[in-house]
Amino acid sequence: MAYLPLYRKYRPKNLQEIVGQEHIKHALSSAIELGKISHAYLFTGPRGTGKTSTARILAKSLNCQKGITLVPCEECPSCLDIKNSNPIDVIEIDAASNRSVEDARNILEKIQYVPVNGRFKIYIIDEVHMLTKEAFNTLLKTLEEPPENVIFILATTEIQKVLDTIVSRCQRFDFRRISNEDIFNHLKSISEKENIDIEDEALRTIAKTSSGGMRDALALLDQISVLDKKITTADVNSLLGRLSFETLEELFEQIENSSPQGAIEVVEKIYNSGNEPVQILTNLASYLKNLLICKNTDNKELLIELTQLSEGQIKTLKKREIENHQLTFLIERTSYYIKELKTSINQQLWLEVAIIDLANLTENTSLLSLQERLTRLESGSVPQPKFTEIKPVQPTVQPPIQTIVKKVEEEKRSEDIDEEPEAMPISKSAPVSDLRNMWLKLLQNISSPPTVSLLNQHCVPVEISDKKIVIACKESFLKLVSSDSKKTAIEEGAKKIFNSSTEVVVRAISPEDIAEKKNEKPVVETKIQVEKKEEEISDEDEHSEYIEKQKQEKMQKEIIANSDQVSMVVKLFNGKMID
Repeated sequence: MAYLPLYRKYRPKNLQEIVGQEHIKHALSSAIELGKISHAYLFTGPRGTGKTSTARILAKSLNCQKGITLVPCEECPSCLDIKNSNPIDVIEIDAASNRSVEDARNILEKIQYVPVNGRFKIYIIDEVHMLTKEAFNTLLKTLEEPPENVIFILATTEIQKVLDTIVSRCQRFDFRRISNEDIFNHLKSISEKENIDIEDEALRTIAKTSSGGMRDALALLDQISVLDKKITTADVNSLLGRLSFETLEELFEQIENSSPQGAIEVVEKIYNSGNEPVQILTNLASYLKNLLICKNTDNKELLIELTQLSEGQIKTLKKREIENHQLTFLIERTSYYIKELKTSINQQLWLEVAIIDLANLTENTSLLSLQERLTRLESGSVPQPKFTEIKPVQPTVQPPIQTIVKKVEEEKRSEDIDEEPEAMPISKSAPVSDLRNMWLKLLQNISSPPTVSLLNQHCVPVEISDKKIVIACKESFLKLVSSDSKKTAIEEGAKKIFNSSTEVVVRAISPEDIAEKKNEKPVVETKIQVEKKEEEISDEDEHSEYIEKQKQEKMQKEIIANSDQVSMVVKLFNGKMID
């Protein structure tokens, strides 16, 4: 006897054996028990969800010679004819190849003949949406009022293409995608019956790949069952052309660390192993989608259902320190390059361009924000900044050079001091000017341009010493700056300055930090030194302070001018640097 594929061998024989369509089983079972049989049914849903199998089971239940029943006997001529796919009273028509008006008229001519073995003559029209509008109109009147012994069962995967006049004359049943868990359990049961040695994780991978279609899942299991060893997830991935989770982790690690060279090396290894460029980016897009879901969902059961990953893999994705807007950007860019690859002659070229683009994560997301802001500025949609009211401050008069400050009455001063709280210093390690100098020197010694750009734009120094560096940054960039790769880059820069290991601490920015970044003093009254009775202000001090300020501004301009991000903006808008 010829080999029978698994999806045909294990086709359900009655309504109770249908997997994952409980609402349809209940409705049809009740209709059969009550004897309320409609003249026309319309089954709609994705492929492989049981539409044709349910139509055949319904035909067997209605034409079984033991009577209309929920469980056909499988022994009478009518049941055997349907089982062997050569029934006389059940006519299956493929609308894709019989879609013309002449085919519809042929059906109308044969409808007049009475059934031979069963009670009803049943017409199962598969892919009914493929019929022409004229063919639909030819069947319309007969579908509305067919002979008493004729039943129509229409099946389609694209209900939106079926005329509303046809839909309104049928009882409609919507077949849902079968859940991955139901598919897994069914595959596991069949594997045990067929003595197929396969891992549970491999079965789950097949279930996820089938996209809710049982027929596709059984076809994959049938195909891989020929291996003469225990079937693993790697075997299934190899058959399907999918990349393993570990390989995708390795690739994303390089993208997250903004390492184009490392990303290219990983992709080259994947490509040389036989994977196509479109396949590589499609797998990466799926990984990014799973990562986005894991970062925004805490429901364990929902995560497993949506991502089809193990608990350990889900925990790994949740530990990733990347923002939602960056993930969204990566998914958009990956989708764009997938579209380009499908129409490109040199796919390997576009694959390498795509990976280099994705690996420049920090620069790309910052440039994207800049472009959006420029667009809003040009359209005039950027709101004017709101200024908060600032209380007037008593103006201070600059004393003349070499002038001695008058003595202050000690009693009055000491009374005021007792009422004032002590001020908190901005930095524990150095004065403001020294801290600023050390910060600029640190930025110059960091070898990673993305890290320098990130620190220069979104962070301020709080403390810099040979033992400890404290950096404050915006809340939205806290996770990114706190990542291991960024901290390592800062530590290496500090080592070049101090020749020793330095601890790096990153925290959220505070109002005092913002005041320091703007070169303003925080609004805190400092404790007056009563013992200090006089103070001199010399021309030499003012001059040295001016020179120091000029040096700082020059160093700041050099860092900005050498930034990769600024270079990209200059090239993008065909501009030039000005003072």
